[in-house]
Amino acid sequence: MSEQSSSNQVSDEVITVRPTAETMTRQHLPYFVGISGKTTGTKGLSMNLVIIPPGGQAKPHFHKDYETAIFLLKGRVETRYGEGLKRSVINEAGDFLFIPPGVPHQPVNLSDTEAAQAIVARNDPTEQENVVLYDALNSENE
Repeated sequence: MSEQSSSNQVSDEVITVRPTAETMTRQHLPYFVGISGKTTGTKGLSMNLVIIPPGGQAKPHFHKDYETAIFLLKGRVETRYGEGLKRSVINEAGDFLFIPPGVPHQPVNLSDTEAAQAIVARNDPTEQENVVLYDALNSENE
């Protein structure tokens, strides 16, 4: 079993990825990159661990042309979404959340004392290349 591969070559190996260092995302959240084109050579999938610090929130954003599936491991998170981020849903540990392609959203940790943790999967092998920051205030004037 291989620990980590940086090759984009398809193989018959089972690959384990143990991320040890967090990466700050374009959305300004700590991320631990798991499965991606860079780490395993996947062609159409990424799966990562995201941490939302106590009282923290992501910058509003959307994922261009890609679906997002989230499993909340720990915490309570409000996800503001849609045009102007006027809609919202609150999720708790154990909930699955689906975000369609191009839907603006902003997760907010509802706890001021505990970090929220989630597994995030997309049908996109890149981690950040298709993240587009969203200006909710200016979207209402367009």
